[in-house]
Amino acid sequence: MNLRIFFYVVVFLFMLSGCKSQSNTSNTVVDDSRSSIGFSKDSLLHHIEILSSDAYEGRRTGSEGSLKARNYITSKFKQLGVLPLSKSYNQSFSFTGRRDSISYNGVNLLGVIKGVKNPDKYIVISAHYDHLGIRDGVIFNGADDDASGTSALFSFAEYFKKNPPEHSVILAAFDAEEMGLQGSKYYVDHPIIAKENILVNLNMDMISRSNKDELYVVGTRFYENLKPAITEAKLPEGFKLLIGHDGSDTAQNWTNSSDHGSFHKKEIPFLYFGVEDHKDYHKETDEFANIHPKFYSNAVQVIISVFDYLDGSL
Repeated sequence: MNLRIFFYVVVFLFMLSGCKSQSNTSNTVVDDSRSSIGFSKDSLLHHIEILSSDAYEGRRTGSEGSLKARNYITSKFKQLGVLPLSKSYNQSFSFTGRRDSISYNGVNLLGVIKGVKNPDKYIVISAHYDHLGIRDGVIFNGADDDASGTSALFSFAEYFKKNPPEHSVILAAFDAEEMGLQGSKYYVDHPIIAKENILVNLNMDMISRSNKDELYVVGTRFYENLKPAITEAKLPEGFKLLIGHDGSDTAQNWTNSSDHGSFHKKEIPFLYFGVEDHKDYHKETDEFANIHPKFYSNAVQVIISVFDYLDGSL
């Protein structure tokens, strides 16, 4: 009897030791900002903080702040191995302001990462880097609108370094969105890549804050083949990816509200990711301090997962 008890004690201690070992493995501390999502959360937040700082003067098209933003974006593209889509990253254009009839010069920034399986077919991932600039001496820094989308472009580039895409990817930082989608209009009217070779545009505009943990996606009403990428998306706990704001409900229709509208008018499929307007929308209080870091990193993670689905299925 004593031997039997001794045997059970030894077995119990062995099993307990194994459980402890397993527990330690599952709680191993990894890079606190990278883990398994494929990009650095710290870098994501760093970029949005920089681009929405006073030094960039609200990034109004044609301003010194806009030039600083272009230099910053170009330097990060180079650091992350993003090649110029053409001879340089710059696609220059001119237009006349809708309200002031003044001639403006804008610059789109276009980089490319070649696909490993279908290099001649492209997915365009876009955000606009311009904002409202300085008004009556007050800087409108536009952290959510749209330093958030611009900074996410770097996270995509970082992700692709270890997860090369099957299709080629154009990372597009458009200028003059706030002045009537001028940069994206010029891009689709003067294509560097033929329209028939562009499979889809994923556009990000205002993705860094939501009190309800809600990110909306527009586009599946018009391009139903894209819907599984949304309905099958794996979401972080509590995060909601909602289809709407596409003219099929009573909410504000966002179908042409940002640069994806330029692609849609050329019948290029699109998905637009954005949050509902908040109290700081187009106000001087749209600052880095008011974004929601956890929601923001989750949003970028979800958009990358949607890309992965499309990249493997289109």
